[in-house]
Amino acid sequence: MTDQNFEKNLRKYAEVVIRIGINVQPGQRVLLMPWTENADFARLLAEEAYKAGASFVDVLWDDEPLRLTRFAHAPKDSFDLHSNWPSEAIVEAGKRGDAIVRMANPDPTLLLEQDPEIVKVFQKTQYKQLAPWSNLVRNRRINWVGIAVPTSRWAANVLPDVPEGDRIEAMWNLIFKMCRITTTNDPLAEWQRHIAILAARSRYLNQKKYTALKLNAPGTDLWVGLPQGQKWLSAQMESQAGIPSVVNIPTEETFTAPHRTQVNGTVRSTKPLNVRGMMYIDKFSLTFKDGKVVEANAEVGEEHLHNLLETDANASYLGEIALVPHSSPISQSGRLFLNTLYDENASCHLALGSAYRFSFEGGEEMTPEEFEAAGGNSSMIHTDFMIGSDAIDIDGVTAGGKLEPVMRGGEWVFEV
Repeated sequence: MTDQNFEKNLRKYAEVVIRIGINVQPGQRVLLMPWTENADFARLLAEEAYKAGASFVDVLWDDEPLRLTRFAHAPKDSFDLHSNWPSEAIVEAGKRGDAIVRMANPDPTLLLEQDPEIVKVFQKTQYKQLAPWSNLVRNRRINWVGIAVPTSRWAANVLPDVPEGDRIEAMWNLIFKMCRITTTNDPLAEWQRHIAILAARSRYLNQKKYTALKLNAPGTDLWVGLPQGQKWLSAQMESQAGIPSVVNIPTEETFTAPHRTQVNGTVRSTKPLNVRGMMYIDKFSLTFKDGKVVEANAEVGEEHLHNLLETDANASYLGEIALVPHSSPISQSGRLFLNTLYDENASCHLALGSAYRFSFEGGEEMTPEEFEAAGGNSSMIHTDFMIGSDAIDIDGVTAGGKLEPVMRGGEWVFEV
């Protein structure tokens, strides 16, 4: 690829993020949340945001090497400390109705070798610190998008077979393909077509009003009860201000919330679980009884898994089930991204922790007690883990108890 073509694709990607992702409105403020290694792309996003009509673009930086420096040299009893100003900035952005671009944590092995007990404290502190962000997302206060941008450490994990000097550009080219930038002459139009297909699948499942889903795959035999008033959704969301945005780029999923207490059986992971972009858990299985994880085993990172499940009282219940065809571009790339944004869009997945209130009819107006009574789960975490493959079969259970095929061999059995 020539430099000219690469720069052209980079700009097209930035345009998709701004015009399809956050869908910035004329006069709206924008907050970017990038990593320092992505400074050049953050500047390009700012340029595209201003061209789309943004009134002001602000930036809230983060830095991975500084995190490693802290773990190497900070006092071991200091990991419950944090700054309030990033949370306050996010809260202020939410109050104004800013559009927000958040970049996913890029290195899945950053804290893998650190003391699990210290990581546990650090993680809990982060969950508390980022609670304002979670509240904005869960209550649709903003139009926003989550993306991932190449860094040297992430590229080394995803493309170990590529020479080091070529990895960043190779990683960009892979992202361009996964995000429909280089597979069409008009990425904006292609994204509108893709959004429409995902929305049609959501409508089909909403019309079915299944009471449960039955999942079968190697190591998986799981019954997932679904609440009354369930809403199947895809990644295009409308903020409370009425602005639609595509909250994940890329996105391939159709999702809803399970009933908190009606999940029973065992499920086995098919990809590593990336915990907040800093460590991973692999080859694990979870056994549920009446919604709660009662047994958890992992070949890699079992202590981290147990710590995750113990984050709070409801971290061991489910908050999401999402269906993704095995034929998705990310799955067909054959790459393991060790990044939840990408891996969850290659595979059917579940999420430990909070359900999204907008997954329930009237959920955003419910009191906490009403939300729980309806089958919703509330937790500090919402952690997706992958369970899909070309061997998973999923059936929907009708109100009369009849099983209807939804997926076979990891692929949809119905057309929209």
